[in-house]
Amino acid sequence: MRQVPHYLIIGNGRVSRHFQYYFSRLNLPYTLWHRRLPHAQLHHALTLATHVLLLVNDSAIDSFIAEHLREAASRLIHFSGSLVTENAYGAHPLMTFSEALYDLEHYQAIPFVLDHDAPEFENLLPGLPNQHVRLHKTLKPKYHALCVMSGNFSCILWQKLFKTLEQEFSIPASVAYPYLYQQTQNLLLNPDTALTGPLVRGDDATIEKNLAALEDDVFRNVYESFAAAYKKTEEIKHEHI
Repeated sequence: MRQVPHYLIIGNGRVSRHFQYYFSRLNLPYTLWHRRLPHAQLHHALTLATHVLLLVNDSAIDSFIAEHLREAASRLIHFSGSLVTENAYGAHPLMTFSEALYDLEHYQAIPFVLDHDAPEFENLLPGLPNQHVRLHKTLKPKYHALCVMSGNFSCILWQKLFKTLEQEFSIPASVAYPYLYQQTQNLLLNPDTALTGPLVRGDDATIEKNLAALEDDVFRNVYESFAAAYKKTEEIKHEHI
């Protein structure tokens, strides 16, 4: 009979709170420990744990293992998308986590990106029904950089639009919600044709007008960088045709 896992979750930040809730919904037994609790509780929890989830800052993972988990018999797992370490297996949940908790179906749909040399998923994170893929650890820094650019940087751009609409133009941010929704749908349905606007049209006159309008705005450099990156990407693409 397969062993019933008992997880020890280290850390009490946003990701930890989401997975505490997810484990509760799945009826997976776990113990929580964080730095505001006595170390004696950590030592006791380790006697119960089959799997330890290190949901703390990337920079603290190796030092925490060295200080507290050197003798642990439990399987050690971290959720970092960029950290490469021999001290724990990586299983990155490819998702953004807000302050609000999600419903069960949302958590079950989260894909995990595993280190290429990690154990089988059912042994690494037993009890979780999530889909998973593998990535060679040497590729993790680039993988994470792309995740940051696509998710975090796009968020900054939408925040810029919403705030400017409200604070400078006296227009409710909600006016732009259908635009955001449709752009997301277009990306999901056909990412190759989702991009529209002056870059795709090669409309240099409009691009120059846009840049002039952003003359005193820190985001002018962002626009220029995106335009240059798109132009270079197109040049490379045509070199291979």
